[in-house]
Amino acid sequence: MRIIKKVDEIFARKGKKIIHFDLKKDKPSKSDISKAILGPTGNLRAPAAIKGRILLIGFDEDIYREVLK
Repeated sequence: MRIIKKVDEIFARKGKKIIHFDLKKDKPSKSDISKAILGPTGNLRAPAAIKGRILLIGFDEDIYREVLK
């Protein structure tokens, strides 16, 4: 997952749950990250966006508004 090396934070929405990884502070396992950002086919879940060093997966209006302002 080369994309992970390019970001410091990940926000992923799965259902109603928001998962946040701060890759500078925490060391989540590759498995935890994969479960949050990959779909059942093994591809990146959509929608996906990168803003600076933040990766957004799935859609949450509040997070998009905060990060993309």
